[in-house]
Amino acid sequence: MASSVLSVASYTISPSASLWVHDSHNKGKLKFGSNGLRFSTEGINTFSNSRSSGRISMAVAVNVSRFEGIPMAPPDPILGVSEAFKADTSNVKLNLGVGAYRTEELQPYVLNVVKKAENLMLERGENKEYLPIEGLAAFNKATAELLLGADNPAIKQQRVATVQGLSGTGSLRLGAALIERYFPGAKVLISNPTWGNHKNIFNDARVPWSEYRYYDPKTVGLDFEGMIEDIKSAPEGTFVLLHGCAHNPTGIDPTPEQWEKIADVVQQKNHIPFFDVAYQGFASGSLDEDAASVRLFVSRGMEVLVAQSYSKNLGLYAERVGAINVISSSPESAARVKSQLKRLARPMYSNPPVHGARIVANIVGTPALFDEWKAEMEMMAGRIKNVRQALYDSISSKDKSGKDWSFILKQIGMFSFTGLNKNQSDNMTNKWHIYMTKDGRISLAGLSLAKCEYLADAIIDSYHNVS
Repeated sequence: MASSVLSVASYTISPSASLWVHDSHNKGKLKFGSNGLRFSTEGINTFSNSRSSGRISMAVAVNVSRFEGIPMAPPDPILGVSEAFKADTSNVKLNLGVGAYRTEELQPYVLNVVKKAENLMLERGENKEYLPIEGLAAFNKATAELLLGADNPAIKQQRVATVQGLSGTGSLRLGAALIERYFPGAKVLISNPTWGNHKNIFNDARVPWSEYRYYDPKTVGLDFEGMIEDIKSAPEGTFVLLHGCAHNPTGIDPTPEQWEKIADVVQQKNHIPFFDVAYQGFASGSLDEDAASVRLFVSRGMEVLVAQSYSKNLGLYAERVGAINVISSSPESAARVKSQLKRLARPMYSNPPVHGARIVANIVGTPALFDEWKAEMEMMAGRIKNVRQALYDSISSKDKSGKDWSFILKQIGMFSFTGLNKNQSDNMTNKWHIYMTKDGRISLAGLSLAKCEYLADAIIDSYHNVS
């Protein structure tokens, strides 16, 4: 019998692929399955001729994805912490990674005032029609007044362009798009360190950025001199990204006197301040106190960008409600800016969601609900302050090395920057089952008074025994 030579090119073949083979004598299908390679002639006419040789031809049916060249993205450094936490089966595990408020029982918390606002919406029978591109008018009015104060001259003179955005992230992204389109070549100055998503936002918008010094590892405090020096040395007209209150990730804020000096330098260099206000009312418990930095810059006549979020102070994490505000020097320029923000938003997400915006508008627009909200904010901020104090007390009483841990009390808001490095943070997770970001940040909003001693033991062990 003559032999046939089969020449096969190199293919990557999935387990379900088929290889069709035929020559002048036989035809059939090679099946690649869990049991290996099999030649099948089932349902196929076959012919045999021992005196002749034939040429074999093949057609390979292989599913090759058009997306083969797309690499796997790395896990998000913040949200990936929660995934790792969920996979841990330890009964002592603690999730201090994601910035979301928890009760003393470490359960998610829906504000009572939010429930009342939602009931009010049901009673009114409000519809689900599309919002305008700029969002809900009642929300935009309320959010600008919360930020600047209802009697602020900028509001009265119609110099504020407010567009509802997809929480803080989406609002920052709209602001970044505005910079990219209308300030070509401008750079953004970002604190070192900063919230993990800031750089992603400006990278995606193709806006170049550099860093200014902020955190001093020697004191676990603010490097104020370095910050001022870097803002001074930035090219004139740089956008300076500032955290309005409760700096993320450090929890270290400038003092009122330092804010005055920062404003001096920004004004002297003709820079444009861009505030990220994610924690108004949630840091100190006071809406006015937490907005003081923004109001200072606006009161000086500077043109300012401000991104707002209601994820933390109203617990509306999943509603994605926030705003981008541009305070301009004239009502005419504010109107033009607003028109272009709408133009940028239209192809990005068309228009924002209505549910969370109505919650905010109802709470701010109803005096009784507004007062109840302020009381609940004070309660949440107070719980975090109590946990912060308890953690400091536990560490101070347990650690006999003489190390000064007072920076824990000097920080503000839901986060504390522990000063732990990556290896020490890894020890917190691997040995103690405490999940946190690798820069040493912990969310005190995810800590209970009952867990403070356990966390203190873990921090002391990681700091002193891991380099």
